[in-house]
Amino acid sequence: MSLVLKFGGSSVADATCIRRVAEIVRAAAPRSPVVVLSAMGKTTDGLFAAAQTAERGETEAALRALREIVAKHKKACVELWEGEPPVDLQQFIEALSTQIDMLLRGVSLLRELSARSRDAIVSFGELMSSQIVAAFLHSRSVPTSWLDVRRVMRTDARFGEAEPQAAQISALARTELVPLMAEGRVVVTQGYIGATKDGITTTLGRGGSDYSASLIGAAIGAAEVQIWTDVEGILTADPRMVAEPTPILELSFREAAELAAFGAKVLHPATIQPAVEANIPVTVRHTMRPDGKFSTITALGGTGSPRPATAIASRGPIQVITIESTRMLAQSGFLARIFEVFGRLGVSVDVVATAEVSVSLTVEANAPIDAIRKELGAFAHVSVAADRALVALVGERLKHTPGLAARVFGALSSINVEMISMGSNEINLSLVVERKDEAAAVRLLHQALFEGNGDSK
Repeated sequence: MSLVLKFGGSSVADATCIRRVAEIVRAAAPRSPVVVLSAMGKTTDGLFAAAQTAERGETEAALRALREIVAKHKKACVELWEGEPPVDLQQFIEALSTQIDMLLRGVSLLRELSARSRDAIVSFGELMSSQIVAAFLHSRSVPTSWLDVRRVMRTDARFGEAEPQAAQISALARTELVPLMAEGRVVVTQGYIGATKDGITTTLGRGGSDYSASLIGAAIGAAEVQIWTDVEGILTADPRMVAEPTPILELSFREAAELAAFGAKVLHPATIQPAVEANIPVTVRHTMRPDGKFSTITALGGTGSPRPATAIASRGPIQVITIESTRMLAQSGFLARIFEVFGRLGVSVDVVATAEVSVSLTVEANAPIDAIRKELGAFAHVSVAADRALVALVGERLKHTPGLAARVFGALSSINVEMISMGSNEINLSLVVERKDEAAAVRLLHQALFEGNGDSK
């Protein structure tokens, strides 16, 4: 069965990185891989900025930004071929550059940047990186086909956040992609971009390249979707807070979802859901260390592991809102009244803890606190604690590990824990601490639960 290999922007950032990608793809070539590529590092951000500059009517500045992006790609080509790149690749670069140039001039002239035009402009990055990688593989005698993913990745017309149409993608993959997947042959295509039924370019939003890889994997029934990035898998904690976090060898889709929700810098589980639903394992690997450790995400994950927890995530700053009222006693509908306020104000609530006469909950730092105070103050006393952090211990085995709470609170004996909540799915234990204590709390928990005992395995 085939593989899907997705390479992020850091993996194709320059000629050195692209050479490493080519080595990985060459090794996978016997399994007829589909290679899904992001734009070269920072290219998408640069294109967004150029489009916004054009919208302000600053034509020359926008075109200068475009020329800098094009020059970066041309430089990579010269370094890859150690001289003159293939003529057809140079022609592709020039043709695409001309298209984007015209789009930017049109935006500048009208002083209007529609979502449709923005998608067309930012699609340049993936189209360019994939052409360069495909041409380089071909020049290294790796049989390679380049596919414009817009022939397969059918979406609706919500530009900027387009919704893929899975059934149509599967049907198009059978006619447009599968015939290119001969044994030993590589297909190179793009992530992040798609097209409507009328062929108008769309984008899937941030994280869209992972989503593209997962959708393609599900459509072709791949044996595995590999996400190649700049870390050795998903780590047990943020390396900015813990000196030596370790890769998690196996984790479940639910664990990945919880870690992402609580601030871990991992691929967002929504982007890999199509593969997980199709029972296709997703692995997260380090492009510069292809033989190193990696993480595998499956429906069940490492549920048979003896580890008490899978990882620690944290997020801050957040705010804790406490609503107190003696009218809560034996009164139905009180919580509904509270959450109706949050729903009407469009405020997302993360963690909730209740007592007989009070409810505490966490919201983001930018929540409209004054409006919340006014609405809730009509029927309860409201207090707010700002500059807090949420620390979450995540794992399928939390509820099956006797004595875990003692280990957790013993480790945090020097830190004041202001709020505690066990997730409704019982795979996360959430703690609120002052923001200044966030890093220390993560370190202490990591020392108590992960270090020196191999619990990440």
